[in-house]
Amino acid sequence: QVQLEESGGGLVQAGGSLRLSCATPGRRVTDYAMGWFRQAPGKEREGVSCISSSSGNTYYAGSVKGRFTISSDNATNTVYLQMNSLKPEDTAVYHCAADSNVGFMVYSITVATQGGYGLDYWGKGTLVTVSS
Repeated sequence: QVQLEESGGGLVQAGGSLRLSCATPGRRVTDYAMGWFRQAPGKEREGVSCISSSSGNTYYAGSVKGRFTISSDNATNTVYLQMNSLKPEDTAVYHCAADSNVGFMVYSITVATQGGYGLDYWGKGTLVTVSS
């Protein structure tokens, strides 16, 4: 079992920034593809971004490309999501996910519409609220 612990959510004004963290106690992030998903009120969960910590390759949904940056600190086994130029439509609960299959994670972020259905491990999420 892989435990994922998100933090960093909060209330921010439109145009502001937040950095989310996803810690993986006792596990190496390089053993997994790590991703961020979000679920807004009344909407389906959607993919945001993912990273293969072993290769450093990153992937983004079109709605956040150019504004969000995913990164990985392999020494502390923590994945970050730096969110800039936030918009009210970015308001959601953000979940961290992990899967041993990099291709499946990338597919879940960039192609699939099922919001990460079938991925191995999930965190409980952290709430991001962007006010207008």
